Amino acid sequence: MTTNESKTYAPEHAPRLPWAKAAPEVYKAMIKLNAAAEQGIDPVIAELVKIRASQLNHCALCLDMHTKDALAAGESVERIIQLSAWEESAHFYTEKELAALELTEAVTLLTDGFVPDEVYERAAKHFDEAELAHLIAAIAVINAWNRFGVTTRGVPGHYTPGMYK
Repeated sequence: MTTNESKTYAPEHAPRLPWAKAAPEVYKAMIKLNAAAEQGIDPVIAELVKIRASQLNHCALCLDMHTKDALAAGESVERIIQLSAWEESAHFYTEKELAALELTEAVTLLTDGFVPDEVYERAAKHFDEAELAHLIAAIAVINAWNRFGVTTRGVPGHYTPGMYK
């Protein structure tokens, strides 16, 4: 696909299914659900949550989109890079952001058990009930987006910030 003097990169894969075109009502509903879920959530926290869930779910399309959106919104490269090891680099994040990241992991990795009481309680200390309800919804929504992206093999690399707004 792309050649950089002495490097030739692997070819870009094709998507399996253009699901947004094949199921436009589902796509439109997801857009509305996404907007409703994020109401009242700090936009920085929303992007950190989307990036972290997308890392855990291996969704390259969502990682491409949300890292670019975060950078365009002023997030630092350093904080984005450290997200995959946030527990070891907690000093890059606020206590509220850490609680959101911890909750994101617990909700995303439900196959590991359940959302532990201490994780939920830590998040509840930093978010009021409405914020917490929206945060949980936002985590669930990005996980749904990830499942669409991974299953249909969405192709990363073509997104520009704000493209879908």
